[in-house]
Amino acid sequence: MNEKKIILEAMKKAGEPLNAGKIAELTGLDRKVVDKAMAEMKKDGSIVSPVRCKWEPAVK
Repeated sequence: MNEKKIILEAMKKAGEPLNAGKIAELTGLDRKVVDKAMAEMKKDGSIVSPVRCKWEPAVK
């Protein structure tokens, strides 16, 4: 499974907006990997920020 899918699964399981540090903690991924994947996900619109510095999956 690629990083983006792992991150989205962690976000869905948490049921609340998360910051990159918490996602790294929950998934066991390196923080730099999480930051890079989230930057790409922000650009393609797969995640949105309902609260400053916290992210959740975009509703499609």
